[in-house]
Amino acid sequence: MVGVLAAVLLLLLLAGVVVWTVSVPQPRIAAGRLLPARERAWRERAVAAARWSAAHDEVDGVTRVLLRRVCPGPDGHPEVLEERVFDSFPAQDPMWEARFTEAMAGARFRCSYLNTEEGQA
Repeated sequence: MVGVLAAVLLLLLLAGVVVWTVSVPQPRIAAGRLLPARERAWRERAVAAARWSAAHDEVDGVTRVLLRRVCPGPDGHPEVLEERVFDSFPAQDPMWEARFTEAMAGARFRCSYLNTEEGQA
């Protein structure tokens, strides 16, 4: 009888912890663990120092030239905060090389403008 009562109390305590965890907003990273105040402050500084850079990819046969706002992530690798499509064109376009070169030059210019606008140049 005491064992059953202890098990019920343990389940109620566990349910309370789960409800509290879900209901109280807490700063978290993707892995789901809490960030200590020191890491949170470092993260805020990294996001504040984020810079725009040009990038490109290919999706469904379309080349996309992108503007990405990136900062260093917790693991040291770049983390994309924002991404905008600057230009896109078919990957099989006969003028692909010229279009790509022109679009990347335009994207780099736009990134330098955005970085200057945000006081980051």
